[in-house]
Amino acid sequence: MYFMSPPMSPPAYVAPILDSTSSFKSNIFEGKVLFCTGGASGICRGMTEAVMRHGANAVIIGRRLDRLEQTSKELSAATGRSCIPAQADVRQPKSLKEAAQKAIDVFGRIDFVICGAAGNFMAPISGLSENAFKTVIEIDTLGTYNTIKATIPHVRATKGAYISVSATLHYNATPYQVHVSAAKAAVDALSNVLAVEEGPHGVRSNVIAPGFIAGTEGFDRLANKNDQSNGFSAPLGRFGDVKDVANAAVFLFSDAASYVTGQVIPVDGGAEHLRTTFFPYPQSVLDPTTMQKLMKGKL
Repeated sequence: MYFMSPPMSPPAYVAPILDSTSSFKSNIFEGKVLFCTGGASGICRGMTEAVMRHGANAVIIGRRLDRLEQTSKELSAATGRSCIPAQADVRQPKSLKEAAQKAIDVFGRIDFVICGAAGNFMAPISGLSENAFKTVIEIDTLGTYNTIKATIPHVRATKGAYISVSATLHYNATPYQVHVSAAKAAVDALSNVLAVEEGPHGVRSNVIAPGFIAGTEGFDRLANKNDQSNGFSAPLGRFGDVKDVANAAVFLFSDAASYVTGQVIPVDGGAEHLRTTFFPYPQSVLDPTTMQKLMKGKL
């Protein structure tokens, strides 16, 4: 009697990372204008660049003028389109209205808005100050609301579209992320109501909820430094890439999504369906020093 060795499992599929130009024509946003908060870096910069590569001009908004100016030059050079900086704090409605007016003065219109300004860090509820919680709510939730308020007359005029950047953290309870979970859940709700109220005016509103996107500041802060996979598993075989989120943004702003509104679209390779806590549980909540030893960022 003998036993045959079981056949070796085939390698798991790994999704390719593609540019939006592989699927969409280069001129689909010709003559359009994008207004993007948080556009100087990370995911929002990637979305801005992708939309510009398809013909749009852009205004990027943030607090650091030097960073905005440098990014604007880089985006213009990379895409052949015009990108201008507008310094503003999303917590200050007046400065956002001034930024929107700058977009109108320079380009004459606003077609697309990305509400992407955000803040995050890791902290347990017991160690999270009221002011820290309030700050994240102000940047993420109120910042999204203020951005919508500053731009909505212009987006109505062009029958344009909004994308709010959320997260998947609040779909299941995520330790040390109560502040951003609360803020992003509110962003989802805000976008849905916007879709219902503004649909009759020709305005669409959707949410992109990125999962773990490699190479971003948020990923670096929240990653487990002792585990390169971060306990991560996704049906599509890899961490997300900024291009994955950018491709979703191009689709949602395009005419191909003209009947898509009031939706929350995770871009996470299906990881949310398999997610567990990224750090040892319950040790990580019973002993915060466990977290401090493991994570790359500060606790």
